[in-house]
Amino acid sequence: MKVIAAYLLAVLSGNTCPSTDDLKDILGSVGAEAGDDRIKLLLSQVKGKDISELIAAGREKLASVPAGGGGVAVAAPTSGAGGGGAPAAAAEPKKEEKVEEKEESDDDMGFSLFD
Repeated sequence: MKVIAAYLLAVLSGNTCPSTDDLKDILGSVGAEAGDDRIKLLLSQVKGKDISELIAAGREKLASVPAGGGGVAVAAPTSGAGGGGAPAAAAEPKKEEKVEEKEESDDDMGFSLFD
């Protein structure tokens, strides 16, 4: 992602065809490093392509990706309906164990956000 971000920054600054050195300079300015193989891979994949077309194609792909909102449906246990001596499966509620929280230590060296 940081290589892609560096590429986008270079393009947004007006450099339509950034080189490996350009991307390394951008990444180095914030103390980040990236391997030459990743930079070369990215540059080979975007060579000769318009950045706005790449972004539009990416948006179309992201539109088909499910992004939350769906939960797992869990069926509630049901008891048997009728039947004279058929034992019904009794659903016992799970006992929740209370986890005691450790008292806060003085790791903050006596400073507190609310003091």
